[in-house]
Amino acid sequence: MALADKLQEIFSRLKGKGRLTEADVGAALREVRLALLEADVSYKVAKDFVAAVKERAVGGEVLQSLTPGQQVVKIVHEELCTLMGSKQAKLAVSPQPPTVVLMVGLQGSGKTTSSGKIALHLKGQGKRPLLVAADIYRPAAIEQLQVLGRQTDIPVFSLGANVNPVQIAKQALQHAVEHSNDYLIIDTAGRLHINEELMEELSAIRAAVNPAEILLVVDAMQGQDAVNVAAAFHERLTVSGIVLTKLDGDTRGGAALSVKAVVGCPIKFTGTGERLAALEPFHPDRMANRILGMGDIITVIEKAQQAFDEQTAIEMEDKLRQGRFTLDDFLDQMGQIRKMGDMQEMLSMIPGLGKQIKNVQLDEKQLVVTESIIQSMTGAERENPSIINSSRKRRIALGCGRQVQDVNRLLKQFEQMQVMMKQLSAMEGGGKIGRSGRGGKGGKGGKKRGKAGRAGMAWPF
Repeated sequence: MALADKLQEIFSRLKGKGRLTEADVGAALREVRLALLEADVSYKVAKDFVAAVKERAVGGEVLQSLTPGQQVVKIVHEELCTLMGSKQAKLAVSPQPPTVVLMVGLQGSGKTTSSGKIALHLKGQGKRPLLVAADIYRPAAIEQLQVLGRQTDIPVFSLGANVNPVQIAKQALQHAVEHSNDYLIIDTAGRLHINEELMEELSAIRAAVNPAEILLVVDAMQGQDAVNVAAAFHERLTVSGIVLTKLDGDTRGGAALSVKAVVGCPIKFTGTGERLAALEPFHPDRMANRILGMGDIITVIEKAQQAFDEQTAIEMEDKLRQGRFTLDDFLDQMGQIRKMGDMQEMLSMIPGLGKQIKNVQLDEKQLVVTESIIQSMTGAERENPSIINSSRKRRIALGCGRQVQDVNRLLKQFEQMQVMMKQLSAMEGGGKIGRSGRGGKGGKGGKKRGKAGRAGMAWPF
């Protein structure tokens, strides 16, 4: 069972009791410590964490409150945030560009892919990153980075496999200055284990380019070993941040909970999948929310903002209000949704939905089926589905290799969605739904929710 599932089960029992005693809290926290240890959290970290929670949770203010179970969960949430660094640790910015980011780690940790992901993340913020292929030892490492560069339209600096990595880093820095790149991301060599040769080379590169960031990439699947690797690298190089890869499930959450406390440097990014966009800046409070089953709606909103073009979303909202939403629009929206990533993961971040969809397997192949059906229709049929009669349905089904029942199902879903959206628009127009969340007087947060809300109005769920 995943760490989040175990903790939620423990606290569910705790919240189910009207009154709590010190013994109740002690028993629950013993289970918490066991769950942390099973998730590969460092023994000392687990012990200190439980002690800190217990010290705060057994006071009279908590035990005598009307909702003691919820108060204990609140304390656990706060202590989890503290354990993982309290606040988001952002990427450094040098006063004089370029900001040099040195990527280090063991071979197989995901260093090269993470370099490409971080470069894409920076590009999305309007930056001009330059990737540097300084791993001359691993076969195809240079080619892999060049492929990532082509996929993301980000330049890659390379001098081939016969030039010393220190010289590559120096010339890359000069190239970045001459071409006005504001970030220089250096992908260095790794080894299957930590050795003196690796550390000496990394120390030489660090001395040559004076990086503002030394990011250590560690594989979360390694659990406690990942923390040990981080401690060893930090001792030699003074690592400024951690990139945790393969954190696309919380079964291995131990590394995320241990690394800040043991090593002392913050987690800056997490890799949550194979897609280049599957990189998230690390927010301790959001990770604590996920672990405790509270969802992570802010991350969902941010992903929606990235996937949906705002002007297109506004136009789509207007179409919905006026009843002009067509199957072509429906097809376009599905394409936008797929950009957000794994839908099971997205829905699990919505508060209250996590448990409901836990045992539900969302088949994203159904989106492909839907696309094929719509693409088998004529322009007139997509514009006005009401003209699709029995013979047209048979032709459409034959054209996409599906059954007539599949066509009927899609048309029914589309019709239901149109009805639902008209009802929502009517409610909002009548003042029954507050409009501050659409960017009115809701301040900064209202603006963020508003942009995502406009896109969300057309989501084909």
